[in-house]
Amino acid sequence: MSTLIYWFRNDLRLHDNPALGQACAQSGAVLPVYCMGSASAIHNGEPRWGVMQPSLHRQRVLTDTLIDLDAQLRALGSALTVVYGPPADILPKLGAPLGTRSVHCESIAATHEEDELDKVRQAGMDIHSTWQSSLFAPEALPFEVQNLPPAYTRFRQMLTQAGTQRGAPLPAPTQLPPLPKAAHGYATIRLARQLQDLGEPAPEPRASMPYLHSAFAGGERAALAHLARYFASDLPQNYKATRNRLTGTDFSSKCAMWLASGALSVRQLATAIDQHDARVGPNEGTEWLRLELLWRDYFRFLHLQHGAKLFRYRGLRDKVPPLHHDPALFTRWCLGRTQEPLVDAAMHELLSSGYLSNRLRQVVASYRIHELHGDWRAGAAWFEAQLIDYDVYNNQGNWLYIAGMGTDPRGGRRFNVQKQALEHDPDQSYQRLWQTV
Repeated sequence: MSTLIYWFRNDLRLHDNPALGQACAQSGAVLPVYCMGSASAIHNGEPRWGVMQPSLHRQRVLTDTLIDLDAQLRALGSALTVVYGPPADILPKLGAPLGTRSVHCESIAATHEEDELDKVRQAGMDIHSTWQSSLFAPEALPFEVQNLPPAYTRFRQMLTQAGTQRGAPLPAPTQLPPLPKAAHGYATIRLARQLQDLGEPAPEPRASMPYLHSAFAGGERAALAHLARYFASDLPQNYKATRNRLTGTDFSSKCAMWLASGALSVRQLATAIDQHDARVGPNEGTEWLRLELLWRDYFRFLHLQHGAKLFRYRGLRDKVPPLHHDPALFTRWCLGRTQEPLVDAAMHELLSSGYLSNRLRQVVASYRIHELHGDWRAGAAWFEAQLIDYDVYNNQGNWLYIAGMGTDPRGGRRFNVQKQALEHDPDQSYQRLWQTV
């Protein structure tokens, strides 16, 4: 059987990885690769917003995730080759001494990621990509993706009415094809060096997602351990009541970071919800968790439907008056110097920990768009650079939603910051906690 390259992108796991399974089934030897110069690893913001590098928080989580993946591959007789550079440059160089042009990977329907795939093809590589990041497969939907309903609620209703079924998560492989004889797995050394170069971030005791703690570390093993721990508790059935809290490790499922890197499969998460309900009975909390996973799917299918339109200023709207990008004002928002206490506290938390609650993400995005009258794409780019749970689909979809440039029939969401503070931080404890970076 032939030799091929498996290019890990946002699927940094062994369990429920159909693309990896197909690659292993079709080859006699597989070289697992991760490209540090890929769109999954670097920041894709436009130069007009200023220089934005992935935050130390985001880099640390990615490195920990790759170290974990390498360890699991090595336990099965393989290893992760980590390379530094654009995939279109690196993958052909790796394939040449192996005598292969075949690359298997997951499909990502976002502008930079699709451009990246095209460049790899143009460099002479044969790409075999598999869609695998959504709960429901596109072909299982009761409509063609190009006919995706223009509102989330209708999307959800149609899935329910049709009784649409999702596939079961695939188990992790118990063995892998060997590495090609010409390959050398050197990930542990390179990643350990990168970890050393990054330096050790100071622990942040205020963090709601303390990724330096082993229970919240990057990687598949920590993700699966968290899943077991979370669903063994009573937190899932209290999810709806606590999901709008601003701080703490228990107010949400805290699965987003692992879902974003692909260290956790969404189908594995959905199965854990079902198993929890079978044990304690259906409840409002887990039903809301399911609704959040449907939002996640909706944003993915929206990218399949509209593609590059979601990345332009006017989004899906025909005519939108241009807004002037004020670099100084944008910088004050990024650094938490707007003089709006709740907004500033939230931006301090983002800088200090790489994380922010869903409620506060909406509040600061609304403030950026509707009060500061700034280009929403600059805010989306800042989130991309900072968030340890950055997901291109969710990030783009939510900023479009707040800006009114997506499919939301209400034409945007404007949050009254003072009202939000009174409702969600009435004693100002959050604002005091994060009054400084």
